Order: sequence, then C-alpha cells, then structure tokens
Amino acid sequence: MASLKTKVKLYLESHSKDWENEKRNLLLQNDSNNQGDYIKSWNVDGVAKPTVEQLTTYESSGDTEEANNVVISNRKKEYGSLEQQMENIIENGLETEQTRVHTIKTKYPKGGN
Repeated sequence: MASLKTKVKLYLESHSKDWENEKRNLLLQNDSNNQGDYIKSWNVDGVAKPTVEQLTTYESSGDTEEANNVVISNRKKEYGSLEQQMENIIENGLETEQTRVHTIKTKYPKGGN
C-alpha cells in the first residue's frame, strides 16, 4: 500500500506541481490513534486539497514508485561512488563497466515500465 506522502506527491505532479517545492505548504500527520496518516493542512496555491477518493486513484502508481525507489537505492549501493566507477573504467575499460552496470540493472529490475 503506497504511503500518503507518495500519493500526495503524485497528485501534486498531476497538477504540474513539484513535491520538493510544495512540501512546505502542506502538513501530513499521524496522531498514533490507529486512524493512519492524513493531510492536516493544505496551502498549495492553485490546487485543491485532494479527497481520499482522489488519492486512492494513485495507489497502484504509488506502489510502483515506491518499489522503484527501493530498486534505485539498491542499484546505487552496488554501483559505488562515481570515483569507483571511473576507476573501474580506467583500469578495466568502458565495456567492463557497462557490463557490470547491466548486470546490476538485471539484478534489480524496475517495475511498471
């Protein structure tokens, strides 16, 4: 189940807004009362606060985005730093690094593409 943050991010993007620019204009909260996360305040200029029903439509794409974020994180860990990648290219050649990257991408495939 996609998090409220992810669904709100996708909702904002569907209205040509950027999460990083708008997150300061809203407050997501969980009162630890078993009611779950909710939007406590919404001050996004030009975009109405989404209803629960509207956010529910982002469940599937939110699940995909969250799964892909895990994949990206795993890939980055295995790629190593840019310095390590450059060192591998210099020592072993570009084709070797491309093969290594392809192997990592195959190991951690993205979904929903």
